[in-house]
Amino acid sequence: MSTSTPEAVKKLVDNMQTDLRSLSMECKKKFPPVKEAAESGIVKIKTIAARNTGILAALKENSSEVVQPFLMGCGTKEPKITQLCLAAVQRLMTHEVVSEAAAGNIINMLWQLMENGLEELKLLQTVLVLLTTNTVAHDEALSKAIVVCFRLHFTKDNITNNTAAATVRQVVTVVFERMVAEDERHKGIIEQPPVIQGNSNRRSTNTLRPCAKDAYMLFQDLCQLVNADAPYWLTGMTEMTRTFGLELLESVLNDFPQVFLQHQEFSFLLKERVCPLVIKLFSPNIKFRQGSNATSSPAPVEKPYFPICMRLLRVVSVLIKHFYSLLVTECEIFLSLLVKFLDGDKPQWLRAVAVESIHRLCVQPHLLRSFCQSYDMKQHSTKVFRDIVNALGSFIQSLFIVPNVGNPPIVNTPAGAAGTGGPATAQSGPGAAGVSGRVTPQAAFEYRGTWIPIMTVTVQGSAKATCLEMLDKVEPPSIPEGYAMSVAFSCLLDLVQGITSMLEKELGQSAPQTRPDPAMVQKQTSEQSDKEPDTRAVWVEMVNACWCGLLAALSLLLDASTDENATENILKAELTMASLCGRLSLVTPRDAFITAICKASLPPHYALTVLSSSASTLTNKLPDYICGKVLAVPMATYTAYSIQGQNVQIISPSSESHQQVVAVGQPLTVQPQGTVVLTAKNIQCMRTLLNLAHCHGAVLGTSWQLVLATLQHLVWILGLKPGSGGALKPGRAVEGPSTVLTTAVMTDLPVIANILSRLFESSQHLDDVSLHHLINALCSLSMEAMDMAYGNNKEPSLFAVAKLLETGLVNMDRIEILWRPLTGHLLEKVCQHPNSRMREWGAEAVTALIKSGLVYKHDPALSENQRLQLLLLNPLKELSNIVHADIRQKQLECVLQILQSQGDSLGPGWPLVLGVIGAIRNDQGESLIRTAFQCLQLVVTDFLPTMPCTCLQIVVDVAGSFGLQNQELNISLTSIGLLWNISDHFFQRGETIEKELDKEETILEKQAKEKGVPLNRPFHPAPPFDCLWLCLYATLGELCVDPRPAVRKSAGQTLFSTISAHGTLLQQATWQTVVWKVLFHLLDRVRKSSTTADKEKIESGGGNILIHHSRDTAEKQWAETWVLTLAGVARIFNTRRYLLQSLGDFFKAWEVLLDHIQSAALSKNNEVSLAALKSFQEILQIVTPVKDSEKPDTLSAVNLPILIDPVTASGPGRPLERTDSLGERLSRYSGAEQIPPPDEIEDSALWWSAWNAWYRIGTDSTKPPTSSEKLAFIPSQPFLTALIQIFPALYQHIKTGFSMDDLKKLGVILHGAVSVPISSDASPFILPSYTEAVLTSLQEAVLTSLDVLQKTLYNSAPGKELQAICVGPENMQVMYPAIFHQLLLFVEFSCKPPQYGKLETKHVANAKYNQIQLFAPAEWVALNYVPFAEKSLEVVVDLYQKTACHKAVVSEKVLKKIIKTLRMPLSLKYACPSESTWKLAVSSLLKVLSIGLPVARQHASSGKFDTMWPELASAFEDFLFTKSTPPDNLSIQEFQKNEGIDVEVVQLISTEILPFANFIPKEFVGQIMAMLNKGSIHSQSSSFTEAEIDIRMREEFSKVCFETLLQFSFSNKVTTPQEGYISRMALSVLLKRSQDVLHRYVEDERLSGRCPLPRQQVTEIIFVLKAISTLMDSLKKTQPENVDANTWAQVIALYPTLVECIMCSSSEVSSALKEALGPFKDFMQPPVTKVQNGES
Repeated sequence: MSTSTPEAVKKLVDNMQTDLRSLSMECKKKFPPVKEAAESGIVKIKTIAARNTGILAALKENSSEVVQPFLMGCGTKEPKITQLCLAAVQRLMTHEVVSEAAAGNIINMLWQLMENGLEELKLLQTVLVLLTTNTVAHDEALSKAIVVCFRLHFTKDNITNNTAAATVRQVVTVVFERMVAEDERHKGIIEQPPVIQGNSNRRSTNTLRPCAKDAYMLFQDLCQLVNADAPYWLTGMTEMTRTFGLELLESVLNDFPQVFLQHQEFSFLLKERVCPLVIKLFSPNIKFRQGSNATSSPAPVEKPYFPICMRLLRVVSVLIKHFYSLLVTECEIFLSLLVKFLDGDKPQWLRAVAVESIHRLCVQPHLLRSFCQSYDMKQHSTKVFRDIVNALGSFIQSLFIVPNVGNPPIVNTPAGAAGTGGPATAQSGPGAAGVSGRVTPQAAFEYRGTWIPIMTVTVQGSAKATCLEMLDKVEPPSIPEGYAMSVAFSCLLDLVQGITSMLEKELGQSAPQTRPDPAMVQKQTSEQSDKEPDTRAVWVEMVNACWCGLLAALSLLLDASTDENATENILKAELTMASLCGRLSLVTPRDAFITAICKASLPPHYALTVLSSSASTLTNKLPDYICGKVLAVPMATYTAYSIQGQNVQIISPSSESHQQVVAVGQPLTVQPQGTVVLTAKNIQCMRTLLNLAHCHGAVLGTSWQLVLATLQHLVWILGLKPGSGGALKPGRAVEGPSTVLTTAVMTDLPVIANILSRLFESSQHLDDVSLHHLINALCSLSMEAMDMAYGNNKEPSLFAVAKLLETGLVNMDRIEILWRPLTGHLLEKVCQHPNSRMREWGAEAVTALIKSGLVYKHDPALSENQRLQLLLLNPLKELSNIVHADIRQKQLECVLQILQSQGDSLGPGWPLVLGVIGAIRNDQGESLIRTAFQCLQLVVTDFLPTMPCTCLQIVVDVAGSFGLQNQELNISLTSIGLLWNISDHFFQRGETIEKELDKEETILEKQAKEKGVPLNRPFHPAPPFDCLWLCLYATLGELCVDPRPAVRKSAGQTLFSTISAHGTLLQQATWQTVVWKVLFHLLDRVRKSSTTADKEKIESGGGNILIHHSRDTAEKQWAETWVLTLAGVARIFNTRRYLLQSLGDFFKAWEVLLDHIQSAALSKNNEVSLAALKSFQEILQIVTPVKDSEKPDTLSAVNLPILIDPVTASGPGRPLERTDSLGERLSRYSGAEQIPPPDEIEDSALWWSAWNAWYRIGTDSTKPPTSSEKLAFIPSQPFLTALIQIFPALYQHIKTGFSMDDLKKLGVILHGAVSVPISSDASPFILPSYTEAVLTSLQEAVLTSLDVLQKTLYNSAPGKELQAICVGPENMQVMYPAIFHQLLLFVEFSCKPPQYGKLETKHVANAKYNQIQLFAPAEWVALNYVPFAEKSLEVVVDLYQKTACHKAVVSEKVLKKIIKTLRMPLSLKYACPSESTWKLAVSSLLKVLSIGLPVARQHASSGKFDTMWPELASAFEDFLFTKSTPPDNLSIQEFQKNEGIDVEVVQLISTEILPFANFIPKEFVGQIMAMLNKGSIHSQSSSFTEAEIDIRMREEFSKVCFETLLQFSFSNKVTTPQEGYISRMALSVLLKRSQDVLHRYVEDERLSGRCPLPRQQVTEIIFVLKAISTLMDSLKKTQPENVDANTWAQVIALYPTLVECIMCSSSEVSSALKEALGPFKDFMQPPVTKVQNGES
């Protein structure tokens, strides 16, 4: 809040009054005068406040009076009062209401308090407030206030001292700030400068304004005090320290330099007082020699005192920084002193502080520049700048000299002091790291056993000193090890950085980065030289002065550095200097720095002539006026420049560098020399070198030679080899101890290679002169490399060639100026060189340059600049003069690439190019052929449309010749692909080509006529465009019988694809030629080759390619060709049916084709035979869906239509999915779009010819072999499946003439096909696992064939189903029994698989899959016929249901045959191979009987069914009382299910047979009753043997038998006495048996005691008891007259036995017994009454 607002003023007045009241209260008793003063003060203030509007001004006027009470209060010396008063005074000062007089009074009061030592801190605070808030205190008052602060600085109390020191500093600043503010105010006023006398008196301050005068007096007194003289102005000072004085001086000089520069009085003080003072104070430091004996000097020398010395150096730094221009001479002295302080004999701390001071100068390049201008460039003056640099150099070198014992601090200062932590000491002693070759853990320099750590002392470009900041230290600090070195190192770096950045800025515009326009440059340079004639001289002088020292120091440090970062900085400095020298055209220093970097890049002692020679030339070039320091450190290897008899050394790397080795490689020399080692540092230097060349190429001039030579050697050692476009890639060394690279350098290599490339890319920015420098350097390098490569087989260095190429490529826009030197060198020297690598690269370079020259967007374009185009293409032609094959290869490759880029513009050169490409011979070697072929590929893919049409036939021939060459299979195959592409081209551009060819033809015919010779053209009469096609087909036909299978396959596919795709273009007449001359001709050749092919096994396909066993003989390979050719021809016949049928001889062609198909189908090769059938299907126009036959799948693999009625399609075990829907499939037979109209398809001659062929194939292939040896040829399942699948479709076309004979033929083939076993190798794919009940494709096909037949029969009758049963063509109806016969044969397979000749077959589970003995003869496996038989059975039942009444079916006794067939599985029951068989047999039997029995009863009189009844009885008997035992693992549920089936049979007897006994033969009924009797007697026999214990009892079955028996026993309708007799006999047997069982049970129960009886026996007794209760029920229901007396007697006889059973223990028996005993109550009276009762 401002102090002048009304609120603030009011508050001030209130506070003043409060303070005064408090004061009067406090002083009431002890100090009455003060009290009174206070009270009058209150009145005074009130009065002022009341009377004046400007209260503050009024207060200020009266401030002496206002302040008075408070001053009196302070005089009491009472602490409490004093504090109160000081606070009040401070408040007044803050509001600036203190006048000058009041201020004087206050200061006097403060002085008294100070002398009394009261309230010191509060005092200081008050002074500060007084002086900072306003300027009322000045002159005497001010000086008194300042003295108060000084005096308080020297009290006993520490806190007071420190506070006072701070206050003094602030007060001093305030004084000078007042002066600055005053100057600001008077800025505009021009004052008359006073006349200054020669050497005016020190007190002449009258020219100064008030504040300036105060400042002047203060500063003058500070100088006096430091010099230990009495002050003039600060009277009353009692003591003072020099250190404090120096600090104050420094802060004033540093903070207010403009004061001294603007006011002469102050400048005078500076010159006259400060500088002499400093020089005087420095004297002990100058004279002192560390370690010199005191006795040697006459008087003891004063020892340098650290605090003074350090502060002096700070002052010097400020003086030089701000007042250099005023104090040129003095600064020369200071700088010389600084240099002296670096001497080795000065104390360690002194040297450190001096280095820090120098560092402060080094970060101010403009100062350095001034030094150079003021001293070095003046004659007879000290060369200060050079001395500084050299001093730093010798300082650094001196640190590496192991010191004498008397001088401990350099090397072994404990590492703790260096801030590295204790443990580091162990390994950081001198040379420790060297022993193990480890990288030291801490960044350091190490040289000849001296180890100096590097510390981070500062950020680059700012000098933050450590020692110079130790203002609180009295004793010299212990300098951390390596500290001085680190600072000196920073000095060097900052020096270089500073100089270069300054010069960069000034040179800025004169050297633009991009390639300049020469005229502009000249203009600029001339302007510049006019503008600043002297600046350039200054730069040159600066560089000349410092380069020697810098280079010496930097080389040494570079050699000693063990830290990547430090190395990086050193290299950066060297690089910057080199570039700077280059820009200033200072050749010698430039080359010296570059040489240093080059040497550091290479391994130590690496013999590289160009470097040593450059070093010696340097020695001669050195300017003689450079006088250097002696830098005499013993080095490992160095180049010494002799300068005026003294030594400056350039350090070469010492051999004992403790660097991490990152690469071991071979030196690039004529004689092999073993290996050389590259360290990480070498790689780092190399990157710097790259950087130099990349960024500063324009200033390198002749140094390119140095740089490139070094790079070439490094690249060689690292094993970088040139890749495309000349860029280098890491490669392996070819021979000798191979290059070893660590992972560290491996990751670097791509980066280095990349920088190398960028380096040459940047050559595009060079001007023409620099570019020629570069090219010349590269050419001479290349010559050297070639000389070395002569006569020895060592790999040549390709660096120069690669880089020539790269330089050429990036300078395409001005290629004319370097084309001749470039290509001249490459063609004449490099490409002719005997060393193949060298030669190859020469060719690579030439071709690459030509290609990019042609592609480059020249201005004007090449099409308009023929001369340039010729210039560029000329070398390609010249390459032909060189004999080496590798050069030819390169030439071809170049042709290829020229085609790629320039093909469109070749024009009339095409025949020539094609000639070059097509001149191909088998002896030319693979790679040349391959390259030539690539050219052809390119021509075909890209340039067919642009070339003249007359060349097309040449293209076809050339492609054909590539197909037939036998050097490289892939080329042959690809050339076939090209022929396909060519055919596509013919097709797409047919019209154009035809027009052009016809035009050409007329010209040719005209010429031929003139000469009187016939026109010589292949396939002549055909039109020229058709001839082109025929040439193509003929070429492909040739390739189809090539000895190599792959070529045949590819050519075949292509031939047929082209014919089918593009055949439409041919004239109709030409097709005759195609069919007979191309297709059948080909088929004959293939059949002949296939049948005569070699059966020897081919071990491998050349090299290490394994051949699949299905292709491992020539015969098998030809088989594939045969397959392909046949399929192709068939497809053409199918797709071009219309066209071919219209050529007169179609039927002849059809027969020939069928003959080919038959001979293929019957060949002993599965693949050929199966394919033949597929072709057969195709020409019959049975459409085949997707090629699925290879899937090792079951039904879904059927790849032919299966004609099944949709209703039966998904029976059990028959998957639904098909490749297309049934509806679609059927539609294909019933006249879908693919089938030509009826008149043609009914061309029955064709179809019957096909049926005959089918029959011949079928009979021959399914005939079983006569002998039983294993090796007989057996047709495969897929073959048979395909064969059978052909029938349904074929049948559609011949059904009208299909006779019974044909059916028999068919039956033989079907039966034969199903009986064929399969090889155990194939079985896993064809057979389902044994447990799955699925049909194989073949079985499904067989059933389908029969299905088609019966459907035809069935549907041949017009009208509804009922009519169909009886009506229909007679010849068809006759076939039913034959079909039944065939199906029933199949049903038998379920229990008795068919035999195939005498061949042994095994059950699938026992067959070994011959994986192990691959070539052992396969075993033959019988199929699992169960699903097939079961399916056949379903078909039988289905068919019988429809045809039971047919005359033929009745008369041929089909029902009897069915029952007879079913007897076999029924009697086997559990012994059937599959459980499902007998279950299906039973259900089928029940279904058939349910339809057949009524028919049989109908025809009873005719006797047609007489033979059926005995069969049926036997069937029942065999099934119900089977001899086979159920398996052990049958569960109770299963058993009950099976029992349920038995019960169903009995129920059938009771419903369908017994009720109609009068229509049925008597014997049959008798047999049935006997069976029921047998069933009702419990199945367990009376002899209770062990074997039968397990048989489970069929209780339910027995019960039903019994009930049926009883039902028919007591029925009233007993028709014959015999029947009644049967049932009576049965009853008596039953009752007798019950009696026995009960007796035995009672007996066993008694004997067994506590043990329970076996379960079987309990079950049996329960059953007997249930039977008795059933009998009793039946007796109750029956008329009494139907029961004979004997029966009654037996029933009653049971009663006592039953009673005996009451004792039994089993609860189940008891409950059964209860049920049995119950009914007996009805028999308790004599039967007569029962009857009477009954009547009544």
